[in-house]
Amino acid sequence: MNPIAIGAAAPGFSAPDNNNQMIALSAYRGKKVLLSWHPLAWTPVCTDQMRALETNFDRFAQLGTVPLGFSVDPQPCKAVWAHALQIFNVPLPSDFWPHGAIARAYGIFDEAEGVSARANIIIDEAGRVQWVKVYPSGQLPDIGEVLGALSK
Repeated sequence: MNPIAIGAAAPGFSAPDNNNQMIALSAYRGKKVLLSWHPLAWTPVCTDQMRALETNFDRFAQLGTVPLGFSVDPQPCKAVWAHALQIFNVPLPSDFWPHGAIARAYGIFDEAEGVSARANIIIDEAGRVQWVKVYPSGQLPDIGEVLGALSK
């Protein structure tokens, strides 16, 4: 795995989210975007990671940032999971087909496991990668650290 470099142009993407709305990176030009990657829905750490995004949704808005909760789970799975978790504000895009193509573009697809790494990638207003952190699969990302990186 070779995560995308800081300063690189962020690869464009378009993917359906939990509400079956197409999410395109190009639609967020002028705002920061947090790509918060989790390996699979319905697992404890992934659940806590997505709930942290939802809990801090207003903080992200204050920082001019759109948080996106990505995984390779199919869109219908993301829809039911978001409903179960009561995630109403944060879009949860599906990188299901072509399987992991967006995660591959960002250098965080785990070929052996068939899922993305657990990672947070911040894209700046101009579409460049500002911050990247890859975590061990079982580690919950520190949302305070992510918010701190957005504040810089």
